[in-house]
Amino acid sequence: MVRAHLIVTGRVQGVFFRHNTNKEANRLGVTGWVRNLSSGDVEVVAEGEKDVVEVFIAWCHRGPSMARVDDVSVTWEAHTGEFSGFSVAY
Repeated sequence: MVRAHLIVTGRVQGVFFRHNTNKEANRLGVTGWVRNLSSGDVEVVAEGEKDVVEVFIAWCHRGPSMARVDDVSVTWEAHTGEFSGFSVAY
């Protein structure tokens, strides 16, 4: 099990990025959260099996159809198991 902390940059707010990230995480069985940052970026914390989290990260590099992802910064951290599901944080 792994934990990934992501910062997604580009045109990622106002394009349903959080909503679609939540849907994709739930589809894959990834736990954690996603939220908008005041900088215009999106922050994501994701936990799960390494191969599944890597698929999720690959999706974050594309995002929903209206998004333009310029970069995804990934920091690998220790898995905590603190999440029971995935949610949109405000």
